[in-house]
Amino acid sequence: MINLIYEALRETAKIGIIVFFLMVIIEFLEIRYKDKIKRAITKKPLRQYIMSSALGIVPGCVDAFFVVSLYVSGLVSFGALAAVMISTAGDEAFVMLAMIPDAALAIFGACFVLGILGGFLADKIVKRLKLRLCEKCRVELHKNKEKSIVSRHFLKEHIYEHIIKKHMTRLLVWLFFTILVINMLMQSISLEAIIPQNMVLLLLAAALIGILPESGPHLIFVVMFSKGLIPFSVLLTSSLVQDGHGIIPLLSYSIKDAAYVKIFNVLFGLLIGLLLMSIGL
Repeated sequence: MINLIYEALRETAKIGIIVFFLMVIIEFLEIRYKDKIKRAITKKPLRQYIMSSALGIVPGCVDAFFVVSLYVSGLVSFGALAAVMISTAGDEAFVMLAMIPDAALAIFGACFVLGILGGFLADKIVKRLKLRLCEKCRVELHKNKEKSIVSRHFLKEHIYEHIIKKHMTRLLVWLFFTILVINMLMQSISLEAIIPQNMVLLLLAAALIGILPESGPHLIFVVMFSKGLIPFSVLLTSSLVQDGHGIIPLLSYSIKDAAYVKIFNVLFGLLIGLLLMSIGL
């Protein structure tokens, strides 16, 4: 148990540091270059989907954190958020490149294209269903006081009052307990032993396990695919639904928005997986 707590603290610290610096950078850039950022990145929805999908296929979770930061700041749409969560494979991307390089490149290419498509569909569904999303976390502008990221005003009002007190405290609590609980489950349950043999059920299992905000479980499907035990459609479904640690920062901002994006990604991943399975992939 002590080892599990230590590991959860270590992962929490690692992810928390990354998210903290990204929040600081995004907050400063929004204050100083808000209009330029909008023109360069967020002016057109299609540009958001392409940018988010491109960031998502980069191995690791940092790029997902970046898009979450943009979403929290109101700089990209829900569709862009869905796009990065669809396209990212978290830390498993490194393992896939090492174990199944050819299939990994195919997965990345498919995730990029499907991320763009998914982002477009997600925004259409939000508009059609008139879903109420959380408003962006507003950043107060103080003229003539935001010239430096190390200014006393920025350090006190934005880094301490806004980022640390409003966001990081909840974020660190979410990170620690989420990682600790998942690590405990992974130690006590053999996930491989409960994977069904029926391919449709296996596809469903891949989507459901992909809901977990953790990188480890997805490795089961990478290893099984490398041994020829599962089809490409199952591995792709797992990759589309799971997002490593990417969604955890969003949980501290809005559980509802995180639930919406996971529901969409599960349904989208299952649809794509079933279509590919039906044609023998």
